[in-house]
Amino acid sequence: MNEPHEIHEPQMAAEPAALDGQSRPPAQRRHSRQLSAGTLVICALLLATVFGGGMLAGWQFVARGALGTDLQPGPNAAPTIKSSTEDELEALREQIVANVRPTVVQLNVKGLLSNSLGSGVIIDQRGYIITNNHVVKNSEHIQVVFFNGQTATASLTGVAPADDLAVIHVDPSRLNLSVATLGDSSRLRVGQDVVAIGNPLGITQTVTSGIVSALGRNIATGEVGQILPGTIQTDAAINPGNSGGALFDMHGNLIGIPTLTALDPEFKTPATGVGFAIPSNRVQFIAPQIIKSGKVTRTGRAALEVQVVDLDLITAQKNHLPVKQGALVVSVTAGGAANLAGIKSSDVIVQVDDRQITGSLSLGDALIARNPGDTVKIKLYRGSKPMTFEVKLSELPAGNT
Repeated sequence: MNEPHEIHEPQMAAEPAALDGQSRPPAQRRHSRQLSAGTLVICALLLATVFGGGMLAGWQFVARGALGTDLQPGPNAAPTIKSSTEDELEALREQIVANVRPTVVQLNVKGLLSNSLGSGVIIDQRGYIITNNHVVKNSEHIQVVFFNGQTATASLTGVAPADDLAVIHVDPSRLNLSVATLGDSSRLRVGQDVVAIGNPLGITQTVTSGIVSALGRNIATGEVGQILPGTIQTDAAINPGNSGGALFDMHGNLIGIPTLTALDPEFKTPATGVGFAIPSNRVQFIAPQIIKSGKVTRTGRAALEVQVVDLDLITAQKNHLPVKQGALVVSVTAGGAANLAGIKSSDVIVQVDDRQITGSLSLGDALIARNPGDTVKIKLYRGSKPMTFEVKLSELPAGNT
């Protein structure tokens, strides 16, 4: 339903030296993805502060209240929380990192045309490892490098391209596996501390820290037209090679799988501190299905079962439409949710419940926020005539993932 957006791989410099004593394939490309302008437009703001030579001489320091202008926050001031000492916080972070690093692995992937490098997380004692689909896509051979330096060959268990997730498997019989504990990503709050662990630029077991910058970001990836729903935005550094790795909270729970780095639309370079991770609850929903049957059997996503494109000005004028933007229906699945409700080709969808629809991406956003079986009101134009339909949403077929 959505128009694909280009995914840009970073321009890499010369091959970095291996810092862990392991050699690297000469033509490896490091996997992390970058997001072009789509559902989310990332803009960089350059702050330039210029200090003149005589400016410092004019600064004066006064005691609090000396000018009689103390701020008065009043009864609705945001509450502050008394934190532990700095030493205690550092000790906590160090302990968490020490506990969870053994659950994160490096993936050396040999493909048909090139080699690549990424990360993965051990999520099951039977030898199952979660990673990104784009890390292992088109792989011929997958080598897993564990925290203790051991290596093993992995087989691909199954993939979920629309969620950019994949599960691989190693024989656990000769390995002492440390398994990550999946946390509840629905309990995350903006501002809480997180740490990311992966293999950026081939530098193994790198730990970066940051916070949860935002929640519920719907990100258009550009591959097979999918939107990753409800991703976690973080400012913890995510670089090529982090893809498929881990995002942990300060209790040591795995709460996300880093997968995307935003691309500055002006300079076409990775945007610093703007990364995205697939929530652990989505991993918890998808991974067991793949482990059980080798594929996704239920998507859990709502579907309208139409194909749409963005309405353009020429089409609007040609058909004498009273609107200049919306999602133009080009086909309707026979017997699907939209078809049963009475929606037809050439209709222009302009609203879902109280949400305005400006094109295919905004329609995708509106549907991602819904569940199969939900009933929504869809306002559209059929020619110049406004119409409203109640549609009971179906579930996106697993074959679409």
